[in-house]
Amino acid sequence: MESSALSFLSSVPVWVYIVLPLLAIALRDMLQRKHTIQHNFPLLGHFRYMIEKIGPELRQYIVANNREELPFNRRQRSWIYASSKNENNYQGFGTDQDMQEAGYVLIKPAMLPYKLPAAHPHHVSNGKDPNHYTIPSAKVIGEYHQRRRPYRPHSVINISAMSFGSLSARAVESMNKGSLQFGNYHNTGEGGLSPYHKFGADVVFNMGTSYFGVRDNEGNFRMEKLVKMTQNNPFVRMIELKLSQGAKPGKGGVLPASKITAEIAEIRQVPMGIDIVSPPYHSAFSDVRGMIEFIEQMAESTGLPVGIKSAIGKTDMWEELADMMIETGKGPDFITIDGGEGGTGAAPPSFADHVALPLVFAFSTVYKIFQKRNLTDKITFIASGKLGLPAQAVMAFSMGADIINVAREAMMSIGCIQAQTCHTNNCPTGITTNNKWLGAGLDPTLKSERFYNYMKTLSKEIIEITHAVGYEHPCQFGMNDVDISMGDNNRTIPLADNYGYLKTIVPYSGFNALLDCQHLGGKSEKF
Repeated sequence: MESSALSFLSSVPVWVYIVLPLLAIALRDMLQRKHTIQHNFPLLGHFRYMIEKIGPELRQYIVANNREELPFNRRQRSWIYASSKNENNYQGFGTDQDMQEAGYVLIKPAMLPYKLPAAHPHHVSNGKDPNHYTIPSAKVIGEYHQRRRPYRPHSVINISAMSFGSLSARAVESMNKGSLQFGNYHNTGEGGLSPYHKFGADVVFNMGTSYFGVRDNEGNFRMEKLVKMTQNNPFVRMIELKLSQGAKPGKGGVLPASKITAEIAEIRQVPMGIDIVSPPYHSAFSDVRGMIEFIEQMAESTGLPVGIKSAIGKTDMWEELADMMIETGKGPDFITIDGGEGGTGAAPPSFADHVALPLVFAFSTVYKIFQKRNLTDKITFIASGKLGLPAQAVMAFSMGADIINVAREAMMSIGCIQAQTCHTNNCPTGITTNNKWLGAGLDPTLKSERFYNYMKTLSKEIIEITHAVGYEHPCQFGMNDVDISMGDNNRTIPLADNYGYLKTIVPYSGFNALLDCQHLGGKSEKF
């Protein structure tokens, strides 16, 4: 009997085994009512969904040209990838960019570049790599308000806020280890201080509206937990109070339940199985005066510099903040201005596309408010928003940024391919997923080296452009050192004319003076 059945099956033509499943699928398509395309076009309708699913990949690798894609085009991504791998990141045969395009950045070199003295400290490096260029901040954060532990960042280029949970454990570990090797600080993002932030790099503790890691069971802020956390982890050098972020200003952070593991729940002090939705407002204060008092309480209790991070829209509260800083002599030690271009955080398209000003408008708006009140020399200005490329970084320094933070570019340096699936827990590179199988493909030893290489190259190109313009340090850039193209009228104008101000000159007495307070590759007791 069994032999007969096998004999019958073997006599059936192969095409039958192909056609019957296809007929079954076609019948199922015609009977279902959920998908109109599949009902009206059985079998063929499936190809529509398949092509739609891989559409971004087709455009990214086949259809779009080198300068066409957003948020980062192929030419920008290629530069980051090549830099992180220590490969040739040059281009030949001239630029393929439209230099008459509106908003195009044009940096103006000096006729005679800055001449490096013999044994210039840029080349002191970290003691291992002669090509290691670390550029210390020209400002000491917290010095004006006399914080007990002021901080001069070892690098003017640092990692922006990206939480463990939004990023995988291996991704955070890779960035922290690479940050230790290069000398930059690592911002935790609002998800709290995790074990993967503890591989030796300086850390900025970012605190959002849910106060993850320093809260009680009801989500209220607890000062004693913040103090204990900073005391137990002396590598935490600053506290950043997040008011809003460029991806979704006015809306709290979201971490889908699918991305929450037991470890994340423990670090954030939240339950498992439900989406983590942070409120859009802080419960620890309700107005600008209350925010200043809260900042002062944290600074006094921890001894650390405390600043704020925000996307920019209406200016009335910024005016109020600046006025109160003059009135009280108190306030944030630094201000991180986040561009409305969006970032690593998942966001509704309406927020990412339309809410908050892009960085150039946001930064110039806030900077002028504080400059009008002679406060720009008392605050460190940090800018973030697609600044992890040399020309964009130089433009930010020219506008008054003392430090820049990078996020998506840092992700690309450790393997991000711009799949734009950060919010799905299906990141194919293991960077923004907590799926163990996908995360296992990310090797922190290799990727930390890749991040280090990227930061080294970015810093090197920034300092080389600085020298080409005739300066020693990026803090010396001014608003007349960069022109932007006006587009169809075939004109370029300096940043000063376009944004209506001149950057306040940062006191600077030479690179060696900065090294008196810190040493490249090491840690200073004071700063």
